[in-house]
Amino acid sequence: MIKVAKFGGSSLADAAQFRKVAKIVLSDPSRRYVVPSAPGKRNKEDVKITDMLYACYEETARTGEISPVFGKIKQRYDEIISELGLNISLEKDYEAIKNAFIARVGKDYAASRGEYLNAKIMSEFLGFDFIDAAEVVFFNDNGSFDAPKTYNVMRERLKDSERAVIPGFYGVTANDTIKTFSRGGSDITGAIVASAADADEYENWTDVSGVMIADPRIVENPKNISVLTYRELRELSYMGATVLNEDAIFPVKKAGIPIHIKNTNAPEDEGTLIVTHTDKNNESSVLTGIAGKKGFTVLTLEKDMMNEEIGFGRRLLNVLEKNGMSFEHLPSGIDTMSVVVNDHELEGKEDVIISELMASTMPDSISIEKNIALIAVVGRGMKNAKGTAASVFRALADEDINIRMIDQGSSELNIIVGVDNSDFEKSIKTIYSKFVK
Repeated sequence: MIKVAKFGGSSLADAAQFRKVAKIVLSDPSRRYVVPSAPGKRNKEDVKITDMLYACYEETARTGEISPVFGKIKQRYDEIISELGLNISLEKDYEAIKNAFIARVGKDYAASRGEYLNAKIMSEFLGFDFIDAAEVVFFNDNGSFDAPKTYNVMRERLKDSERAVIPGFYGVTANDTIKTFSRGGSDITGAIVASAADADEYENWTDVSGVMIADPRIVENPKNISVLTYRELRELSYMGATVLNEDAIFPVKKAGIPIHIKNTNAPEDEGTLIVTHTDKNNESSVLTGIAGKKGFTVLTLEKDMMNEEIGFGRRLLNVLEKNGMSFEHLPSGIDTMSVVVNDHELEGKEDVIISELMASTMPDSISIEKNIALIAVVGRGMKNAKGTAASVFRALADEDINIRMIDQGSSELNIIVGVDNSDFEKSIKTIYSKFVK
């Protein structure tokens, strides 16, 4: 069995966290490949190493001399090395980084050094091989990820390493320039390593015990989701749940490798297992999760006999496309069609959009509803549970929450309700309390 374990910045913020990570990794021989992030915050007032590196590079580029911030970065790593009792020195690496900063090699290089240095320390502490991501992760000249080359090279490299540490977040272009992933970089690297290693499981270690049914900033102590499908994760992530971004999911999803989200500070907790398919329902609720976002506008077009008018929907969407706008949802009736758009996409274009819609579709009327929040109620168990939608609507009505829009997916995996922005938090609390035991 092969496991790839990725550890986030909070999991590696200081020497004490390094010890926790080492204990986790060494407790299971199947954890053969480790992908570390750069050190995160040690407390609320602290600064992430990656942010310090950006600041250091910008000041160095502006002045031509290495920023004093570099001394603080060096001190942070040296403290970790000293407290772990390691007999290694990163002085050559520090010198190379300083010279590169002065030579203005680029922000991507600067940001990547956080993971690079942390991985060197972690490999020494674990006694694992160190594999520089620049040797196994590749980007095309246009900045896109070069999957074929990466997987071919990484597979061969991993065959030569029984156990290894590979820094996350970055790779290299064809001209040997360091390039970072745009979002969730270390998560993406971990997923790539898991796929290349043909792993049985990709563990993503962080500071929470898995994915919660609702946002803990809204619902107090929400329960965890024990098992989550990739489709459900996609729905929840799209509606604002900060779990894993789409790029980080894709490599392991394509390979059918499950993701296990675990808590570095509470490794005994069950966590959340993300799988391709499961027949197991969430134990505490017919719902899997609740997520949502504020800041939408609903444009509703009414026209008699709309359903018999060929091309009506196409003309509506052509107006949006012409103005560089995407849409979130497209609920419709026999004589009505609504399009839900982000407020920021409509900003400054409202009059033009209305005018062009009138000319293109000739509706009887167009109405605009602003300040709408969308809430997704997601769950594979909803398909076999009668009256789920009715229970959602009834619960909201009982709390005097006006539902401004309803949209249910054909897969019966989710129900989308639109409410006033001001009712957003109350709506999520209401739905949670109605369905979660």
